Amino acid sequence: MSCLLNSEERKLIVKICKLYYFESWTQEKIAVKFGISRPAVSKLLQKARDESIVEILIHDDRLETSDLEKEIETAFDLRQVLVVPTRDLNQDLIYSTVGKATSQFVLKSMKQTERIGVSWGTTLFHMVKEFPFEQKENLKIIPLVGGMGNDKTEIHSNQIAYELSKKMGVKCESLYAPAVVETELLRDQLVQLPYIASVLEEGKQIDMALVGIGNPFAMSTMEQIGYLSQDVLQELKSLHAVADINSRFIDQNGELCKHPINEKVIGIELEHLKTVKMVIGIAVGLHKIDSILAALKGKYVHVLITDELTASSLVARLKENHLTVSSS
Repeated sequence: MSCLLNSEERKLIVKICKLYYFESWTQEKIAVKFGISRPAVSKLLQKARDESIVEILIHDDRLETSDLEKEIETAFDLRQVLVVPTRDLNQDLIYSTVGKATSQFVLKSMKQTERIGVSWGTTLFHMVKEFPFEQKENLKIIPLVGGMGNDKTEIHSNQIAYELSKKMGVKCESLYAPAVVETELLRDQLVQLPYIASVLEEGKQIDMALVGIGNPFAMSTMEQIGYLSQDVLQELKSLHAVADINSRFIDQNGELCKHPINEKVIGIELEHLKTVKMVIGIAVGLHKIDSILAALKGKYVHVLITDELTASSLVARLKENHLTVSSS
């Protein structure tokens, strides 16, 4: 209830509030300074709020992001969507912020997990970079797709598996093969080699998978590394390909594209990915909207982690297309 304050009392309250809210002084320290009791300080702080001398405003990004999460979860019957607040951040900070949020989510979700499979890409690189050093036991990291060469080695599946295993002090495997080879025959020969076959077999037994969702036509890592020629890109475009998961290409409905490149990949197949208990898909950027939609329609992931602007645009697209129920 409001009451009139004389100028001296108001001046005292302002001084106390500045020390308490700006200088982080304790009520006990303030009480000693002004020669009053701690309960008296508490009453004056309360009076400051009652008289609107102090207004407490909490900016909670979660209120907005939780609505986005719920809409996407409902539309695709997902276990969870994590929308990371990234408003006003530049591109580098968005990747590192999403990477940190992903690492925290993975840490919380890995109870009773014995094998984690990792794909490759920029988002996963940042997830591992932000991953805290936390000792684990009875855990193994498995690369889900091959990756060799000298370009962008830091985002290859083998390197991501290795760096993640170091953060947790656990073992990892290495898949010593390219992600994509020249012919189906060569692929068939390589996957029969014992040291490759054993890792691929372990990939089928993982409890959790961490996969990026790529767009083959915009900022494509596979194109930058040289796995995709312009001819192949044109062919994929004619087949309505919009996304790649674990180096395999899917169309806007989430169906595997009938293109020879999908038969030349050395890595876990998407049908095997669907048998994993928990698949976490991570995607950042507006150029990934169609790619994310395709991955969700194909039911390749149980959990989606993305940035705020991408999630907002995704929800806008859902409303535009009246997608409010789980896709069949």
